[in-house]
Amino acid sequence: MTDTAVPTLPQPVRESDRGSDAGRDAPGTALLVTLTERSADLPAVDPGRVAAAALRGRSAKADYAELRGLAMESAAALIAEDPQYSRLAARLLAEEIREEAAGQGATCFAASVAVGHREGLIGDTTAAFVAAHADTLDAVVDPHGDDRFEYFGLRTVYSRYLLRHPITRQVIETPQQFMLRVACGLEVGGDAKSVAEVAELYRLMSRLEYLPSSPTLFNSGTRHPQMSSCYLLDSPLDELDSIYSRYAQIARLSKHAGGIGLSYSRVRSRGSLIRGTNGQSNGIVPFLRTLDASVAAVNQGGRRKGAACVYLETWHADIEEFLELRDNTGEEARRTHNLNLAHWIPDEFMRRVDADTEWSLFSPGDVPELVDLWGAEFDAAYVKAEQAGKAVRTIPARTLYARMMRTLAQTGNGWMTFKDASNRAANQTALPGRTVHSSNLCTEILEVTDDSETAVCNLGSVNLGAFVDGHGEIDWERLDATVRTAVTFLDRVIDINFYPTPEAGTSNSRWRPVGLGMMGLQDVFFKLRLEFDSAEAKAVSTKISERIMLAAYETSCELAERLGRHEAYAETRAARGQLHIDHFAVTTEWPERWEALRARVAETGLRNALLLAVAPTATIASIAGVYECIEPQVSNLFKRETLSGEFLQVNPYLVADLKKLGLWNAITREELREGNGSAQEITDLPEEYKRLYRTAWELPQRALIDLAAARMPYLDQSQSLNLFMAAPTIGKLSSMYAYAWKVGLKTTYYLRSRPATRIARAATTATAQVVTEADAVACSLENPESCEACQ
Repeated sequence: MTDTAVPTLPQPVRESDRGSDAGRDAPGTALLVTLTERSADLPAVDPGRVAAAALRGRSAKADYAELRGLAMESAAALIAEDPQYSRLAARLLAEEIREEAAGQGATCFAASVAVGHREGLIGDTTAAFVAAHADTLDAVVDPHGDDRFEYFGLRTVYSRYLLRHPITRQVIETPQQFMLRVACGLEVGGDAKSVAEVAELYRLMSRLEYLPSSPTLFNSGTRHPQMSSCYLLDSPLDELDSIYSRYAQIARLSKHAGGIGLSYSRVRSRGSLIRGTNGQSNGIVPFLRTLDASVAAVNQGGRRKGAACVYLETWHADIEEFLELRDNTGEEARRTHNLNLAHWIPDEFMRRVDADTEWSLFSPGDVPELVDLWGAEFDAAYVKAEQAGKAVRTIPARTLYARMMRTLAQTGNGWMTFKDASNRAANQTALPGRTVHSSNLCTEILEVTDDSETAVCNLGSVNLGAFVDGHGEIDWERLDATVRTAVTFLDRVIDINFYPTPEAGTSNSRWRPVGLGMMGLQDVFFKLRLEFDSAEAKAVSTKISERIMLAAYETSCELAERLGRHEAYAETRAARGQLHIDHFAVTTEWPERWEALRARVAETGLRNALLLAVAPTATIASIAGVYECIEPQVSNLFKRETLSGEFLQVNPYLVADLKKLGLWNAITREELREGNGSAQEITDLPEEYKRLYRTAWELPQRALIDLAAARMPYLDQSQSLNLFMAAPTIGKLSSMYAYAWKVGLKTTYYLRSRPATRIARAATTATAQVVTEADAVACSLENPESCEACQ
């Protein structure tokens, strides 16, 4: 605590004062006591200042609860001055939550589950398990667990995840009870061993070292345990029954909190012949308009908006209309404002962009085989179709590529995902006809689909920052143990999960894929004092990814020994002796361990066809109080929004360094504000700190791509890789995404840009704009060293 003078506050109420006015300000005294206790380990916090602010804002008859709420808001408002105020605000909120839950009867964990079960929220199996082990599970709850939260993480848990009484709308569980309920929802067996396993998962979650994805947090242990994050559907067939069947499937999946990825490459293009009527097709856009409305109408259990991404192969003749779907101008009947868009790009297209040659567009009805082919087989079939004269039309490859770049710059949509790279190393594509047709909503899942199988993935993320010890070393053994527990429980989701459609249940039981990811990579770099674009940072990132893959595969082998291989194991590359890393020329850090794993896989097989994927983690990273997934920080100073208002939050690592340098003061804070969160203009800040605390906008994007490429051998699915460019141009983007393809990335995600970006504004006609963009593409591809995005 600081030495700032504590304001004069009322004295505690005495028994002799009851009935008089002497004790009317007792709540203020109680508040100061609480603030002092809650901030005892937070030396930068001034409890008197927070108490004084609360007292100034109180009403005439304020009680302790009102004062505490005011103090919480006051502490949150001070976070920009010192991040430790975030902890104080969180502790005040935690006390409020505990009182609210106790008021609904949730006085302990077993009681909270009993209340939830009585009100029809908790499932029978979970309720019975908790009742059978009530005393043991009550003792598992960490009474100090809530002290680990930052304010905005705890506010997120409170507003979105805690179960609420259906009538009073008051919470019926505390944050620690919530985490233990989620763990109990994943138990199997119901015995003492299950209790020990549940306790271990809870401890990881309570320490914020690992968190499952939002659907699991929402629904584990409830009467409706839909815990999967992602669903991938194959393109509907080119017939009405199939198209409308997809609408129904997507509505059911979206209703139960699933993010949707959907290919649309099999549906015929505009102008194609409809043989039954001798008429012409309207193409894919009217069908996507219907899908757009459906996604908007069916939200995710009333908790999140419905969300879907449509993938289209770049040879589809409707590709140019597809690129216009998110435009804000033009014919509204041909716009979809809710769907996300992504390109499913074969290598042949990128080679023709590189060589500046022509690209042919086809209607799928004329080349139905192309959807299910990749690599050399696709290349041969594509050229054969061209030679047979089946193309609807032909355009310069660079013209189309430039149009794709313009859509990215203007909307952030039209994500670049690469078909051949996604299939080449996929464990599920060993047999002909088994093809990955798209990624998911967030571009990190790559799984095979067909008309009878909707791919499913269950996600969770390890908080990497939690594994850097006080000596600046990574605790590898503890990381291994965390991965083992995480994979074990992700696998259990598959058996316990509710599947909204039979196609999803069929696929998940056959392949048993899971997606273990990571968050807090930027925290690791800050703790280890590594610049994001340094060779040392890339080495650390790659080593972490390798270790996680090793531990995950070893765990899957162990599960296969105990519980059996997944049903489709014989159809995988692993069954043929090929592990994911075998598709890449890499030198591993732990070669002996890899050899032992290889022998073990050959003997026992795997429980899971796929194990690793880096999802965005936007919400769970906020809960854990770390930076998202694999991303660099976007700003050193950023705004958070809550029901109480908007608050500024500051990079705690930067604040700690500025304090050591004697530079953390009102002037510095104003410089951060004026610089939109950039540390580059802070007076007297040494250059080494300016480099360490660069934001995503100040880093060369080649570094992000190189980190992703180095990580890729150790991700058997993919990664949600955002790229950042404050003022994108066609030339910069062309070079950046061509580089991403050349280094072999499977997928990329959003292009993040800053407002008021205009591309090719000087063009006076549509033709002139195309020429301008094509020229920009040519310039960037022929002189890639001139693109600062990749330097």
